[in-house]
Amino acid sequence: MIQALRSAMDVMLERDPNVVIYGQDVGYFGGVFRCTDGLQAKYGTSRVFDAPISEGGIVGTAVGMAAYGLRPVVEIQFADYFYPASDQIVSEAARLRYRSAGQFTAAMTIRMPCGGGIYGGQTHSQSPEAMFTHVCGLRTVMPSNPYDAKGLLIACIENDDPVIFLEPKRLYNGPFDGHHDVPVVPWSKHPLGEVPEGYYTVPLDSAKVVREGSALTVITYGTMVFVAQAAAQETGVDCDIIDLRSIWPLDLDTIVNSVRKTGRCAVVHEATRTSGFGAELCALVQEHCFYQLEAPIERVTGWDTPYPHAQEWAYFPGPERVGAAFKRALENAHE
Repeated sequence: MIQALRSAMDVMLERDPNVVIYGQDVGYFGGVFRCTDGLQAKYGTSRVFDAPISEGGIVGTAVGMAAYGLRPVVEIQFADYFYPASDQIVSEAARLRYRSAGQFTAAMTIRMPCGGGIYGGQTHSQSPEAMFTHVCGLRTVMPSNPYDAKGLLIACIENDDPVIFLEPKRLYNGPFDGHHDVPVVPWSKHPLGEVPEGYYTVPLDSAKVVREGSALTVITYGTMVFVAQAAAQETGVDCDIIDLRSIWPLDLDTIVNSVRKTGRCAVVHEATRTSGFGAELCALVQEHCFYQLEAPIERVTGWDTPYPHAQEWAYFPGPERVGAAFKRALENAHE
């Protein structure tokens, strides 16, 4: 996935002279995860450059650049560190098109590695996607594999809206099904690790059914896509598993069509439970599929605590906890 993201930025730097990339250590060093490795050497220090340790400054300057026609792609080194930039994201980038009556847009992409599973503890493991989906004017995207990562990132850079592009760092080097005690399978041995060279896009606002089934609809995204697949295999539950890809705006038709087919639904995400994006998904399913639901909607999430370093796998929604929810969805029924 690291190579796919780098390829997407490489493609857009070559295609569009208005694209610039910057953030903490993204220039000479190539980023803490090496996603921008080699880009400064190829395109120069005016296109790919380092920024001070100031998230508010990074995003604030990007808003100004975007207003004047550039397409900045900025990196927040970890999603946990976006908070100092909150005002610039919410009050400036998200509102620019509206407050200028369409005279200006904030065509900017903010990349953020997110999620746990790497023993990063409370300040390097957060999944803050719900904070962004609550803000009108922002797009929020989270790929689960290299193919989608490249196509979605190119689509985001070309889009005229500000986009929060969340990258599950546990997936950077391979798919992860929640079994932390088994060897990692690299993307080079996975079908979704095959990424075309050159330009292509994955449409925004489009979900993908990654596993077809008839007994249960599972709505998820990011790392949990692979955990849900493992849970389905281990429990034998015949699931439709939907990878949202674009968290907001989302592909509501795919969700509704699946739930109306299966009559049962489970929502899975790594972020904390209360006011997590899963609550919005549950509400949407209830609003649009109430008469087709045969059982209460199940929700599997992280706990309402900081991400615990010492209890990483008790917090992380693994296949055992997800599989138990799948079984409850099939066992429970409305009277």
